[in-house]
Amino acid sequence: MLTRRHSPPGIPLAAVPANAFAVLSHNHYDHLDARTVARLPPGVDWHAPLGLAGWLRRHGRAGAPPEVRELDWWQSVRRGRWTMTCLPAQHWSNRLDSRRNSSLWCSWLLDSGRRRYYFAGDSGYFPGFAEIGRRFAPIDVAFLPIGAYEPRWFMAYPHMDPTDAWRAFLDLGARWMVPMHWGTFDLTDEPIDLPPKVLSEAVAAADGDAGRVLLLAIGERWLPKP
Repeated sequence: MLTRRHSPPGIPLAAVPANAFAVLSHNHYDHLDARTVARLPPGVDWHAPLGLAGWLRRHGRAGAPPEVRELDWWQSVRRGRWTMTCLPAQHWSNRLDSRRNSSLWCSWLLDSGRRRYYFAGDSGYFPGFAEIGRRFAPIDVAFLPIGAYEPRWFMAYPHMDPTDAWRAFLDLGARWMVPMHWGTFDLTDEPIDLPPKVLSEAVAAADGDAGRVLLLAIGERWLPKP
């Protein structure tokens, strides 16, 4: 089970629009919270990797289970102007009420028709980032995890560290990087607020362009320039 949150959600649940949609990367507790699913507006629908539709419908708002679209890797679905593509990630799935790896895990490419956003979910560093970059160029924004990475002998397969995340960003060929998956839950051995500092050092060591990294506070809004 998770420890307490160290930061509140970026937006209150009451502010989620009734016609919003959600993309889910996998079923771990820090990414899929039953109470949150039950409290979302009944009009919110879900796009999830294979094996999670039944769970989401069972835990949705009473009397109004959500619409769920399950996708396998490399499958796409449209919703209005958005095209969502379910993509590979290097991770795993497990919950107390589910068998280990009985549902899929994934990352997502969200294409609005004007911009392309890559959401990595949870992942270790793997060659798939380069393949995704080749198939979906140009990617405008890559949301990449930088936290929950120590000790490396145990966490290297499922979680990137900040150096890995910078490598993944370069493989994707994205225009901007938004670091995520840090500062909310104290899950592993590194201090909860350390990942941004380590990322800054990794970018400098690689002689990278720090201006392409957008380190946002949880809930902060950023409007990209044209």
